Amino acid sequence: MKVVGLLSGGKDSCFNLCHCVRQGHEIVAVATLAPPSGKDEIDSYMYQTVGHDAVHLVAQALDVPLYRKSIKGQALNQDLQYRQASTSASAATAATDETEDLFDLLLEVKRNHPDVEGVSVGAILSNYQRTRVEHVALRPELQLVPLTYLWQRSQDELLAEMVNAGVNAVLIKVAGIGLDERDLGKSLAQMQPKLRKLNSMYGAHVCGEGGEYETLTLDCPLFKHSIELVETEIVTHAEAAFASVAYLKIAKAQLVPKTNDAAKLDTVQVPDDLDVAGRRTLKAIQGAALPSSTTASIAASSSLADTNSTTGKPRPSHIKRSGQWLHLSNVHGLSEEGNRPESLEQETEDMFKQLQNSLHSAGMSLRNVNHVNLYLSSQSDFLRVNAVYKRQFQEGPPSRACVGIRVAKGDIRRVSLDAAAIERPEDQRSLHVQGRSYWAPANIGPYSQAMLARERITIAGQIGLRPADLSLPTDDYDLQCALALQHARRIYLAVLDGAAVSISDAIVEGGICWIENLEEASGAPLLGRVVKAQVAWARQSQLSAETIGQEDTTGEDGDEEEDNFATSWLGGHRQAAALHLPMLYAVVPFRGLPRGAGIEWQLTACTGRRATTRTVEATDEDDNDMDPAAVPRLERGSVDVSDLDGTFLRLRWSSLQCSRSESPFGIMSVEELSRVQSSASLNGANQEIFEALKTRLADALSIRAFISGAGGAGEGSLSLASRVLGVLDSHRKDADLEQRTTVVPVDALFVGSGGPGKN
Repeated sequence: MKVVGLLSGGKDSCFNLCHCVRQGHEIVAVATLAPPSGKDEIDSYMYQTVGHDAVHLVAQALDVPLYRKSIKGQALNQDLQYRQASTSASAATAATDETEDLFDLLLEVKRNHPDVEGVSVGAILSNYQRTRVEHVALRPELQLVPLTYLWQRSQDELLAEMVNAGVNAVLIKVAGIGLDERDLGKSLAQMQPKLRKLNSMYGAHVCGEGGEYETLTLDCPLFKHSIELVETEIVTHAEAAFASVAYLKIAKAQLVPKTNDAAKLDTVQVPDDLDVAGRRTLKAIQGAALPSSTTASIAASSSLADTNSTTGKPRPSHIKRSGQWLHLSNVHGLSEEGNRPESLEQETEDMFKQLQNSLHSAGMSLRNVNHVNLYLSSQSDFLRVNAVYKRQFQEGPPSRACVGIRVAKGDIRRVSLDAAAIERPEDQRSLHVQGRSYWAPANIGPYSQAMLARERITIAGQIGLRPADLSLPTDDYDLQCALALQHARRIYLAVLDGAAVSISDAIVEGGICWIENLEEASGAPLLGRVVKAQVAWARQSQLSAETIGQEDTTGEDGDEEEDNFATSWLGGHRQAAALHLPMLYAVVPFRGLPRGAGIEWQLTACTGRRATTRTVEATDEDDNDMDPAAVPRLERGSVDVSDLDGTFLRLRWSSLQCSRSESPFGIMSVEELSRVQSSASLNGANQEIFEALKTRLADALSIRAFISGAGGAGEGSLSLASRVLGVLDSHRKDADLEQRTTVVPVDALFVGSGGPGKN
């Protein structure tokens, strides 16, 4: 696509332009915002203004037109999420925010280059800058795709790549510890050892993301000419023993011919699809021992019994409140009589009306929604449903997982959802990345990659898209599996980093791995997919937070046993190995996942901190790592019970319990037994376990009953699930388990590393 580059003149904006061209895009113009006339520099949360007097030379060196405007506004809206004013009164205020200056600038570019489709952005870590550029670029008047190829890259690797690619950028401002005016005018290559040393000594950002320094690019592989500084002046703002603030004022500079040995564009290194941890995951997947056709037997699903009656009337929606959380189940767009609107769009609109009405009855609105699980009768309806969905939420939309499920017999719903909401929307924080990068896929729908609310983290379902171009390796399930899990990991780590949470304190609690059934629905290949997913998940226990970059210091083909002594990215408590964490593998119908993906990972986690309101801060004692109550406990067990008809049932469960998590995650599977198979009656210890299980389920915020339709067992599985819920709900005054349970019909189920599960 044709691209306009946001240009500060520094290393990041120029290097991102190089990556845009490496990805096949064409740079047709650059645009910059400068301080008002008469000022060399202004303090801006958004823009680098030092060196503005040489930006025109950078544009000339690139041989593209430069569009330039002055910064008129101020950083009035300093929230992480930027919201465009809607009322006339606040519109006048928004018009003076410096973010709106960017809109005016890009609008001028769009008028002169109507075929421009993308905008290059050099952001590395700044969510503040990234969210504002995305907010502006994606407005209807512009519709520009943000291209942010440096986003979330390892700064040490990135600086090395810039130097190796021949990016000659010099420091023109210093404002960080260990830097002073003597460093002004020095190149990145000259400064690289010192910057690394300052990082190891003080934690300074190697690429200057903490404002330690700013640069001006004199040469890079895209330049047609180089820039030569002829006359400069050092201006000191503040002198200090360790962190002087000074900048280089450029009085005179000129273009000069490039040398014959100048770096070419192919020296710009494009990161691999998988980082070190991703490659190790892929290696484990490819080495998995797969079942033979003689040992695997998974039949195709048949239709399921209706969840309420043979008339197709769905169960009513239900609200469950637990503390400051609210869960809404069985939300759909059918009338009370069970009639379906003629159009899918109207059905989706009516579904959201029902959601809004339910929220309103609890004193909430769509702003309170934290996560949505969206169920479609067919993924072919995704675009039409999504067109309605995206109009419902504004900035920082909830995280989401969207799957196509098996349609129960008599069920005429084409779309339904269940959702979690938080009482105070200001208590939640979204990670909503809409730009293309090498990090993780931009949203392919109106949802956030992750939401953090009251120390709980919900991660949107991740499929194996290549982040740089959002393509799917359709014929490579192994790569999809590794990529999707890598995306979930990177998103989780970005949330922790943004919340200043240590990996050793936080923990992944478990999740759902959605796997696409094969078109031919044969046993061995499908079971092979499940086994590969289980192996991929098990491998995560041996992958530390230090294996997230591109460089493998231990050797890519080694066993990296030293990782066994490091902190797994899953959490600091290594006894909670991945194999033991609650993980459900749910097989959905062929073409049941977005974009025709073969696998989708959906994880849930907690920070390990105690949830507080903004007016109450946790004490040091609350966050004491040695507090035994704060250590997560992995609970696993089984108990045999009998239902009201005298049928014996075996209940197996696993959950991760932490006193600081307001709603822990767990999975329970059910198996019907003969009287001979049953190992115990409900007395003594078994009765105590069973009562505790009943209490745990009754207190749960949300309940989903996954029903396997394999081998034509759908109707029996549904009946079994209803009986189990009846047993668990017995002798309770608030008997509502079955009413608030969301039934999810799928093709097959697997729990943990075992075999097929019943429910």
